[in-house]
Amino acid sequence: MQAEYNAHGGTLKQLYLSEEEAKLAKETAKSLLSWDLTHRQICDIELLLNGGFSPLEGFLTQQDYQSVLDKMRLANGVLWPMPVTLDVSAKFAEQIELGDEIALRDEEGVIIAIMQVSDRWQPNKAEEAEKIFGANDQTHPAVSYLFNQAGEIYLGGKLKGVSTPSHYDFKALRDTPAELQDKFKKWGWNKVVAFQTRNPMHRAHQELTFRAAKQVEANLLIQPVVGMTKPGDIDHFSRVRCYEHLVKHYPEQTTTLSLLPLAMRMGGPREAVWHAIIRKNYGCTHFIVGRDHAGPGKNAQGEDFYGPYDAQNLMNEFKDELGIEMVPFQMMVYVKERAEYQPVDNVQEGETVLNISGTEFRRRLAEGLEIPDWFSYSEVVSELRKRYPARHKQGVTVFFTGLSGSGKSTIANALLNKLMELGDRSITLLDGDVVRKHLSSELGFSKEHRNLNIQRIGYVASEITKNGGIAICAPIAPYRSTRREVREMIAPLGGFIEVHVATSLEVCEQRDRKGLYAKAREGIIKEFTGISDPYEVPENPELIIDTVNCTPDEAAQRIILKLESMGYIK
Repeated sequence: MQAEYNAHGGTLKQLYLSEEEAKLAKETAKSLLSWDLTHRQICDIELLLNGGFSPLEGFLTQQDYQSVLDKMRLANGVLWPMPVTLDVSAKFAEQIELGDEIALRDEEGVIIAIMQVSDRWQPNKAEEAEKIFGANDQTHPAVSYLFNQAGEIYLGGKLKGVSTPSHYDFKALRDTPAELQDKFKKWGWNKVVAFQTRNPMHRAHQELTFRAAKQVEANLLIQPVVGMTKPGDIDHFSRVRCYEHLVKHYPEQTTTLSLLPLAMRMGGPREAVWHAIIRKNYGCTHFIVGRDHAGPGKNAQGEDFYGPYDAQNLMNEFKDELGIEMVPFQMMVYVKERAEYQPVDNVQEGETVLNISGTEFRRRLAEGLEIPDWFSYSEVVSELRKRYPARHKQGVTVFFTGLSGSGKSTIANALLNKLMELGDRSITLLDGDVVRKHLSSELGFSKEHRNLNIQRIGYVASEITKNGGIAICAPIAPYRSTRREVREMIAPLGGFIEVHVATSLEVCEQRDRKGLYAKAREGIIKEFTGISDPYEVPENPELIIDTVNCTPDEAAQRIILKLESMGYIK
């Protein structure tokens, strides 16, 4: 338990119990209050237990949390830039007394760890967003997660590891810090430079990493994140297959591939320091930090959250205590006249720079267009084409939202028939009332139950989309956060088109064939959208339709044209 390990790199805090202790703990856990870990928490706990987050011995206490926010340090002064907290619901937290032990379980109910709760507090999430991510802006994926998915209460305390989280994929590529340190020692790798990535790697990345390793005369560890990355990123299964192809393009016995089960926060400079500490725990001596390391993209004003070299600057501030050396690198570009990649600052006046942005690369994949050899390896491109075929071969969800009586179901039925007439893909209509009858009959109409109903619709639609079909969803879906959650669930798997049926409340009441609005006005129906419960108007839907000036036939045709213009139908 909490054994210290020092093979090739820094001291590791391994929190697993011995086999005999774990057996006894499993029996004890049967009588404990249990918390089912979220995906992010499972990623965090794996790196806490195996030493990847050394020197942490559990989820942060309130004192450590506040110190990390204010100073990028634990309360004892040790450098640590990112809060690692156990967020739970207020209802769950109410059942706990400080000093209690709780069982932490995976999604299947398997006991992973026992935690002694030393701290319980309600965080100021706005303060956390500002101090950790630089802005209280929900365009940032971690800030969105903080406000829309994370629990209200944080628990802190030490962990006792009972079992390792299960992984059934790429087992040969999954190493604990101790295992990777041992491999480096066995191979005689005294200097190891690590490369962090959450995207497929192309020729520019290969050139950058090869030069970095050569520059410091070190071996190279490519260690991609396979836990949680930015919503919308390419799935890790496809990426790892690409990495396996790419590793063959390095000189033999110089490079290895290992997977990191990290839940990224996309925290830019702070995240770069965090990544460096983690790589030190894995036995690396050097860490590559490039342009806009772990940046999430643009904020609500259309500006980058972080400067291009902010991460490198912050790394330099802590270089004397990090215990791992940064290898800074600029963006690599292909110089046509030289037929080779060069750092952008090495390009001479008059030379032609060729580049394909990530957006352009995705467009070419979606439209089945050529991707030149100078940009990527053919095996990598082939792998990505298998996972991301041309857009007209992908699945797509058309997600209607609007008030009761706005005309969603009528338009959805018209669209269903027009798409069935085309006949090139399977099409499923998930109407709000029908889903209520067959999938959510036990649910009421509280906000919690309405959200759960929409999440179920989103899940079914995601499966249809993933398998190349067309899902037409027609619920009321009154809340922006739930619609955003559904979009994030589906968008990585295919197309997602939000259609706001923007018929006014007055018109909807006039059409009220079931008398629902009248009953809501009289207070007979509680929490009725538009009367006693708000409808949050979509901010950026792909299409807005007002049925006062548009027949169902015309509305369906507008959606067909939108699908066609976006490439989802031919």
